[in-house]
Amino acid sequence: MVQKGLDRESVVRAALELLDEAGLDGLSVRRLAARLGVQNPALYWHFRNKQELLDEMARELLAPDMGGPREGETWRDWLTRRAHRYRRVLLSHRDGARLIAGSDPGPGVARAFEAELEVMTGLGFTPAQGLHAVSSISHYTLGFVLNEQARRERQARGDARDLAAYAAEFPFTVAGVREGGAPTSDEAYAHGLWLILDGIAVSIAQLS
Repeated sequence: MVQKGLDRESVVRAALELLDEAGLDGLSVRRLAARLGVQNPALYWHFRNKQELLDEMARELLAPDMGGPREGETWRDWLTRRAHRYRRVLLSHRDGARLIAGSDPGPGVARAFEAELEVMTGLGFTPAQGLHAVSSISHYTLGFVLNEQARRERQARGDARDLAAYAAEFPFTVAGVREGGAPTSDEAYAHGLWLILDGIAVSIAQLS
């Protein structure tokens, strides 16, 4: 018998709250059940195992559909907006990038991706160009946020060194950070994205 008042949506919401508090390593079925005031078996009515729960949590984060370009928006502006939104989604929860990286996005996300590729073919991309363009941006964003969130965890533990401590030994690195932002800064992310988009533009021009 399913626990009264307990459904998949409420379990996922509670799991995301626990993720923010304890991180991915601290998220367990036992702790989640205690948070919901139930015994562990009650959760297995909704999710066969922890991985299935993690998959559903990832799908909850990825659920909002970007849609295609806005009126008058170029493919570059659209993919830029899409990339920044994806980064915000990953950053919206503690260990969000690790959660997404280790989970199955499911058919809903796959259908949304298929719709995006269809839009891109209307903008002059071949299916392969569209696939690799979006995948490259997504992989870059995911890897960037994995490093970004790992750095935040180190800072929270007091493990990160102050920039001034590097100045004498690594003057060019420090100068680069002061000029263009830290490797995990908004500026660094935007610059890397700009380089990828430039590459996409060149590849389209070469194959058109």
